[in-house]
Amino acid sequence: MEQILLHLLGDYVLQNDWMAQNKTKAHWPAFVHALLYALPFTLIAPSPLAWAVLFGTHFLIDRYRLALYWIRIYNRIEVVGPFGYAESKPPYMAFWLMVIIDNTLHLTINYAAMRWL
Repeated sequence: MEQILLHLLGDYVLQNDWMAQNKTKAHWPAFVHALLYALPFTLIAPSPLAWAVLFGTHFLIDRYRLALYWIRIYNRIEVVGPFGYAESKPPYMAFWLMVIIDNTLHLTINYAAMRWL
């Protein structure tokens, strides 16, 4: 439960509009967002390595929109809409599915880092 709460705090509460709008366009906003995301985890991180993995993977997933690549590869879609799904999928559904996959990537990696590092 702690990890989920810290994830929500870092990914949503501590992220301002500038970060949200620019983290996929430039390194600096993605870096600032990843740092603010990872800071609350210093309270429970079992090691510096676990914290570094949380920070580094959050930066990579958000900066390069890795959830979109997962969606495209997994669904084998060549012509895609802005959220990684076929253009025939309703935009609201494609958006929320992308958000869910993004969060699942973060939470899965966070769990593994906190458990095994």
